[in-house]
Amino acid sequence: MVDLLLLVLLVIFALYAVYETDLLSSVVILSAFSLIMTIVWTRLNAVDVAFTEASVGAGVSTIIFLSALSRTKRREEITRNGKKLNIYNFLASLIVIFTGSVLIYGTFDMPDFGDFDAPVNNAIAPRYIYGSMAELGIKNFVTSILAAYRGYDTLGETTVIFTAGVAVVILLRRRDL
Repeated sequence: MVDLLLLVLLVIFALYAVYETDLLSSVVILSAFSLIMTIVWTRLNAVDVAFTEASVGAGVSTIIFLSALSRTKRREEITRNGKKLNIYNFLASLIVIFTGSVLIYGTFDMPDFGDFDAPVNNAIAPRYIYGSMAELGIKNFVTSILAAYRGYDTLGETTVIFTAGVAVVILLRRRDL
């Protein structure tokens, strides 16, 4: 029930952020969207992804958006004919709906959440838990997963956070120096 409520909130926030013409309101709603996604990732036991979502999605991205907004107009301009919805928005919406449908269809073949007979519980997790000491010599298997087995993923996450930090520094630097 909680997961369904979070999903509904995510859909409402996403639609509100897309159709809102006040860009400051869109930035605030996108930040709230990221915070809800942090809760979703935490409920899915992906704490490292939740931490990255909270720091980059809700934190750094909000600062970057607000910095960019401070250098532009706050309101989105309406098109010539006064209608915000045009053929390009309609086509983009169709593409998003199609892509989402394909992704949802792809989840029908997945095992149930928490299923003990799922492949991840039979092959991958035992290897990480019981084999990391023998393979890598690292006593803490969480460290061995993050540093060795998922090293490139962790490097990518670190690179994203570093790049976002550099972007914030560049955007917020003083111009009179």
